[in-house]
Amino acid sequence: MIKVMIERHIMPGLEQDYEQASREVVREAMHAQGFISGENLVESGRPGHRILITSWRDARAWQEWSSSHARERMMARLGPMLSQPERIVLLEHT
Repeated sequence: MIKVMIERHIMPGLEQDYEQASREVVREAMHAQGFISGENLVESGRPGHRILITSWRDARAWQEWSSSHARERMMARLGPMLSQPERIVLLEHT
């Protein structure tokens, strides 16, 4: 199993719109092969700084979702709400 950390910076004033769109992305990901779980976190005191941590069966499952048309479609909606490109880090257990 791997974890994927996605860091996003939301433009001020768009936090609620982002929340709604982000929930849709997670719902869509739940149907992806190899998706295990996900949690969406906000940094205390910084409502525009979000960390999404997802668990996947393996890196291949994540890569398939990452390059899927479904994720591309969702990111087309989320992307304009971000003040900078999302940062994605794949994490493995030691």
